[in-house]
Amino acid sequence: MNHPEIIKLQKFLQLKFNNRHIDVRPRAKLNDSVEVFVGDESVGLIHLDDEDGDRSYMFSMSILDIDLDEVK
Repeated sequence: MNHPEIIKLQKFLQLKFNNRHIDVRPRAKLNDSVEVFVGDESVGLIHLDDEDGDRSYMFSMSILDIDLDEVK
């Protein structure tokens, strides 16, 4: 993914989740995915799907069971 595309993804997520602290960053040596941060915490990945000329993105977020213990 190129820089303008990453910026568009970041702005989309910031608007969708009403959170200006979302940061989308390129991954070292990988150009088919980017990492999503909220503040300093990595929360997931966005993978590019460019099959059949249709460009789409899949956001993947793993939630550990210990993370759920923080929710009261």
